[in-house]
Amino acid sequence: MAQYQSIQTIFVSIIILILSSNNLEINAQLSPTFYDNTCPNALTTIRTSIRTAISRQRRMAALLIRLHFHDCFVQGCDASILLNDPATTERTAQSNTGVGGYEVIDAAKSAVENICPGIVSCADILAVAARDASVAVGGPSWSVGLGRRDSPAANRALADSDLPRADQDLASLITDFEAKGLNERDMVALSGSHTIGQSRCVAFRARIYGNGSDIDANFASTRRRNCPADRGNGDGNLAPLDLVTPNSFDNNYFRNLVQRRGLLQSDQVLFSGGSSDSIVLEYINSPSRFASDFAAAMVKMGEIDPLTGSNGMIRTTCSAAN
Repeated sequence: MAQYQSIQTIFVSIIILILSSNNLEINAQLSPTFYDNTCPNALTTIRTSIRTAISRQRRMAALLIRLHFHDCFVQGCDASILLNDPATTERTAQSNTGVGGYEVIDAAKSAVENICPGIVSCADILAVAARDASVAVGGPSWSVGLGRRDSPAANRALADSDLPRADQDLASLITDFEAKGLNERDMVALSGSHTIGQSRCVAFRARIYGNGSDIDANFASTRRRNCPADRGNGDGNLAPLDLVTPNSFDNNYFRNLVQRRGLLQSDQVLFSGGSSDSIVLEYINSPSRFASDFAAAMVKMGEIDPLTGSNGMIRTTCSAAN
């Protein structure tokens, strides 16, 4: 009887070990060395392409980081946002208005296809491009897990429902991020990418013309000069998300919030007497903590529901399924 129990215990232990190993394999599907043997020059080629684009237009860094974010929040990091089929494209979703950088990813993909045809996915190129964009403007770097495959289809309806909006309150933002496996600290850190880039008048008009006490009067007055009050008039006019250092990745975005100078309502709610106030203050006092948390959050975001293994495809061009 004792011998039987011993054998049974060993058997159960083996089963647990096998299940644990399978779980580790599932969690480790993305690897920074994924292309080391199949396309060893892929990352260098992507980096060169991204640096060239940003040297021509500094704002492109913000666009590429945002493009990766908007991809991952809709059915995972699968490059679905890059598809341009008029019937299903996510590009025309309201939350994707003003998103750009598609042509830069197309150029990077073309460069990689020239050296390794059919090997590197558009989803991986987009993830690497976001990291390289951060570095190009003085932001942090991180190790990008690779091995994503591309979705054969986009989902415009999901883009309309799942992407955060500029007018959301803190509670709903936290809920939306948690639905993607990202906690409140991740959300605040990722919002810090607004230290670079610009926003359209239509996204912040209600804030600068409202009667709220959470906006600095001089800041609102300055923003009104290039954003008329009437809807449809100057909707596409741009304003920097960080008025002080709009082209440098730093922690000034969080100082703006304390001064009630967040351009978007979804920015300012991060410092409005709620649970995220302490994180904002922490990032002001410790730029290095912000940088490390941003990098960690980008890694987590980049691992939202990737297609791997035999799922999905490797698109020949990023704008169309094979």
